[in-house]
Amino acid sequence: MESSTLAVSAVDGTSLHTYRWLPDGPTHGVVQIVHGMAEHAARYERFAEALTGAGYAVYAHDQRGHGHTAAKADHGIFADRDGWSTVVADVSTVTEFAQTEHPGLPVVLFGHSMGSFVSRAYAALHSARLAGLVLSGTGGNPGPLAAVGKAVAGVQSRVRGRRHQSGLMTKLTFGQYNAAFKPARTDFDWLSRDEAEVDKYVADPLCGNVFSAAFYADLLGGLQQINRSAAFAAVPRDLPVLVFSGSADPVGGGGKGVREVAEAYRSAGLSDVTLTIYPDARHEMLNETNRDEVTADVIAWLDAHLPARD
Repeated sequence: MESSTLAVSAVDGTSLHTYRWLPDGPTHGVVQIVHGMAEHAARYERFAEALTGAGYAVYAHDQRGHGHTAAKADHGIFADRDGWSTVVADVSTVTEFAQTEHPGLPVVLFGHSMGSFVSRAYAALHSARLAGLVLSGTGGNPGPLAAVGKAVAGVQSRVRGRRHQSGLMTKLTFGQYNAAFKPARTDFDWLSRDEAEVDKYVADPLCGNVFSAAFYADLLGGLQQINRSAAFAAVPRDLPVLVFSGSADPVGGGGKGVREVAEAYRSAGLSDVTLTIYPDARHEMLNETNRDEVTADVIAWLDAHLPARD
């Protein structure tokens, strides 16, 4: 595997810190990873190593407000305006970059958690570029709670500034996720049953940050958009979709919201939607105790849905 980092220039000139992992042998497809909230793309290196071993080139950028794309003052905020549409556009920029390096090869978009929300928005706009969509740890429609949360975050943003680190919004979101795992060893037990993986997350200075009021307003507005029936209907009927999660993942409502998403795509007419719920597993399936099984399942799905190798 060849591993490198590079700067991909976004439409507004922002430098997107991007990781590129390439197979040692022939490449027959591209997997583009969109990471989740309060983490960064380097955490997917183990998964990327498995993908490159199967012949896939892998690209993943640190999203705005995250990792090495964000300057210190910009951690926890997408942008000063139009944050949601900006991060969706960034995904498009990285797709185009990957396509210039691998012309003619199919691209599959893999989004985890918040990244799955961004990926769903991207698929509704640019799915003609995609050969497949993989959603890890996604969630269903929060309904009226999204509107309430967006309003609260909006008020905080106006009164205390868009970059105000919102402990209140953190408590209303992440703070609730650990409730099912009491007595909790850490604040992030909900991520995985593997204590070593949880400890790595806790020790990582680029993970678990408190995010801004403006970020939550942008994210919740984005959630409202992607859960409209029109967003599901905008995806081509023949785009294959893989949705997977753990049955104990609080982001997916213990599987309920995940099933809701898969069913929404099916109801929109998509003919190839695969849903896998792993028993007792939590949020980060690629860092779970059964991660080898999950990785093998994803690669098998990719192999089955992309053009046969030469």
